[in-house]
Amino acid sequence: MATAIPDLPILATDDSMLSRKFGREVANYFSGNPLNRLSFLRADHAFLSSAFTHPSTSFLLLENSSPSVKNPSSLAYLAKSDIEPLTGADFFEKTEEEWVKNFNSSIARPVVLFLGLDEKQKSGFEYKEYKGTPYFAIDVTPKGALADKAKSVVEAVKAKGITFLPGARPLLTLNAPEAAIYAQARSLLDWNARNPFCAGCGSKTLSVNGGMKRVCTPTDLAGVPEGGAPKEREDCPTRHGVSNLCFPRTDPTMIVAVVSADGTKMLLGRQKRYPPYWYSTLAGFLEPAESIEEAVRREVWEESGVTVGRVVIHSSQPWPYPANLMIGAIAQATPDGETIDLGNDPELEAAKWFPLEEVKTALLQGVSGLGEPAPAGYKEGALRLPPQTAIANRLMDAVIGGFLTAAKI
Repeated sequence: MATAIPDLPILATDDSMLSRKFGREVANYFSGNPLNRLSFLRADHAFLSSAFTHPSTSFLLLENSSPSVKNPSSLAYLAKSDIEPLTGADFFEKTEEEWVKNFNSSIARPVVLFLGLDEKQKSGFEYKEYKGTPYFAIDVTPKGALADKAKSVVEAVKAKGITFLPGARPLLTLNAPEAAIYAQARSLLDWNARNPFCAGCGSKTLSVNGGMKRVCTPTDLAGVPEGGAPKEREDCPTRHGVSNLCFPRTDPTMIVAVVSADGTKMLLGRQKRYPPYWYSTLAGFLEPAESIEEAVRREVWEESGVTVGRVVIHSSQPWPYPANLMIGAIAQATPDGETIDLGNDPELEAAKWFPLEEVKTALLQGVSGLGEPAPAGYKEGALRLPPQTAIANRLMDAVIGGFLTAAKI
């Protein structure tokens, strides 16, 4: 119904049983990463080293979570020579076993993340049967012992005309494929930055597996004279059980378009930080030992007082702020549960039932980001909605487009 985001991957029209029943698979902004992550090669030292040092390799830089860009819609990738002052000529010159064995918590290392291979770019890089252009992301935020080196890299990059797109609020201007690459880089670099210490014993951790894991080493060379034996660390709970590793986390969050029992209205809410007349669908975090459907019913009731019956999963959206997975649903209120009551949870400033025709008009004339002015043609006082890059918009669009009445290919 409303304008879709270009370049988002969708499965080709097919005649499968699932497509006939449920329609095409839906892809949302921040999904559709064009890189093959090759997760099984992250522990392969030879692969990481050859990918890092190959002349064709592209490096995405993030400073305070802001990506290097050519312009607001396109990321800027740098060469290895640009980042060598921070990383050295071969960041992966040693195996993970060697890094763990010789870990020195007093020596700072930048976080370098392997993103994947772009197999559509035939750049000459080849490892076994895998071919393409390798991509890495690097945190160049000037801080701690690496502040001076990181600052020199940032300044040199800016001197080339490269800028860093502010990331204080969601970046929704990037083209869809690169938004997905940025989402991957931001989420994982943020996770590394938030986990410099072991949750089990408080010791410093080491980033391994191409930035995808952190390990609490059993020994430490900090304070040991050159050539001396490393010091044994105190016993740590992470060294007992399956593995001594900390993995990145993803926080599941439900977001839902609630339709009235008779299918003629949609429930939308607004928070105090929203612009005037700007509403969105309801959302909230899943709690431990809670299904998606249960979370939808709980959050909708807690925030609005509305009781939901049937819940249908529509699609999902990675949301790298810092590491959420938005699970989009469409639900229907029960006939006797449509009364709005904001007395349970103070999160919403207001909640209203909007006729579907009003939502349809707003999707065409009232869409904008939180920090953006109303679009041209908008009439003051009319309903305003999130942009197409937000899954909330896609859920509303699905309802207006007939998701509840028929599945279409």
